[in-house]
Amino acid sequence: MLHPLKKRAAVLLSISTVAAAAVLASPVSATSAAPAAAAPKQAALRWTGCATPRYPTLQCASLKVPLDHARPAGRQISLALTRVPHTAATSAGPLLVNPGGPGGSGRALAGFVASALPKEVAARYDVIGFDPRGVGKSEPALDCGAGHFNPVRPDSVPRDAATERANLERVRSFAESCRSRHADVLPHIDTVSAARDIEALRTALGAERISYFGYSYGTYLGAVYAKLHPQRVHRLVLDSVVDPNGVWYEDNLAQDRAFDARHKAFLGWVAEHDAAYGLGTDAADVEERWYAMREDLRRTAAGGKVGPSELEDTYMPGGYFNGYWPNLAEAFAAYAVKKDPKPLVAAYERFGAVDPSAGNGYSVYTAVQCRDSAWPKDWNQWRADMWRTHAAAPFMTWNNAWYNAPCAFWPTEPLRAPDVANADLPPALLLQATQDAATPFHGALSMRDKLKGAALVVEEGGGNHGISLSGNKCLDEKVAAYLTTGRAADATCPAQAAPKPTTATRAVPPSAGGAALHGLLGFRG
Repeated sequence: MLHPLKKRAAVLLSISTVAAAAVLASPVSATSAAPAAAAPKQAALRWTGCATPRYPTLQCASLKVPLDHARPAGRQISLALTRVPHTAATSAGPLLVNPGGPGGSGRALAGFVASALPKEVAARYDVIGFDPRGVGKSEPALDCGAGHFNPVRPDSVPRDAATERANLERVRSFAESCRSRHADVLPHIDTVSAARDIEALRTALGAERISYFGYSYGTYLGAVYAKLHPQRVHRLVLDSVVDPNGVWYEDNLAQDRAFDARHKAFLGWVAEHDAAYGLGTDAADVEERWYAMREDLRRTAAGGKVGPSELEDTYMPGGYFNGYWPNLAEAFAAYAVKKDPKPLVAAYERFGAVDPSAGNGYSVYTAVQCRDSAWPKDWNQWRADMWRTHAAAPFMTWNNAWYNAPCAFWPTEPLRAPDVANADLPPALLLQATQDAATPFHGALSMRDKLKGAALVVEEGGGNHGISLSGNKCLDEKVAAYLTTGRAADATCPAQAAPKPTTATRAVPPSAGGAALHGLLGFRG
């Protein structure tokens, strides 16, 4: 769904603990459902300087939390934290930030958000970044094994039984590797547990209430925390909103259709700029040439690295951020027009190839999504659903299926996804682009309906994933006003202009906006 895998250029509790466990984590084991013992007293956080040239006031700390919140005196794990402290005379308290995933590291996001907000707004908040349980510098960090995405993988589209068997073996092996490496931890890597970690962090911060700013999957994590602790929420900003009604199998099917539409938008943009790329002026013809390129790569992988699955990995980031379109178009044109595969290989290495930390991000992604809710265990259902969806949306359906397919073989029993409906919150602010592929627009409508008093700011015609603090002045003003006053109203903002072609293969055109943010959010994050 909200994948944390790819390279990055560098998406609340008045209920009692026992009642929350019954509502939010059913079915659960007898152990996790047991009444919680008194938690050990939380030691004060020790912040130390960990400044960077860009963020000179950044501080770091770690927090011990129970692996199993039903056994607070049991095994402890640690969360890695960052902070940009407030500078104003009067503090508005902590503002926790999360970039999504699940599996995305949030430590770097604190500095970004503190610097991207207007100075007078940021000055009032302690902006707190954190690596959720299992992620990044938090310990233990999950890693189910290297090499799962090494090229060249089998074609994602299983046109024959042998290809399907090869892909099934890959995902079964990954699930088994997770079981063998992390059997003791996997039952506790889930969204509800992460939300309870946030409450432990609030306590450690000594804050009566916290504010929260989440992108992508981070919107769902924030909504779950808000369900648990509504009276602890000061402000709640949710950008690029997960549909809480589809967690997670149905959300992925909806995402497949939205990514296909966004890929068509990219190909239409290429057709509009035929003078630069020479791929034709008709979008349908350009699409035909893209799929012809994919077919060529089935026969011979470009540079021994880019087969059809890697091609999809390379072009999928264009569905998250249109600032990548010029680079992707250049690689497409070089291969299809000039018969030169080198730019395509370079684009894969930049956008599609995994980075050294990707094993951790993907391991947490699968652990959370597979544990959060039930997935079909009968592969025949997956096969039927994927072929039906692929017929209408061929770009990413099967690629996304194999990304999530370890859940068909996952070693932990699923929980029941919570109903995040909430009438006890202060007004929340939701932001959503109408053409977002990773979190389709209807999800924001669903979340607004569930959060009483929430306001939705729509980026009309926008297709990027993660839209605030990325160059849209109208959106950014809404966020700043909300964080200042706590008041929000439904509104519409125009989308930023589409990018222009560029001949600088490595450049991200500034006209698109948001390059810094999207580097932090990642491509499948």
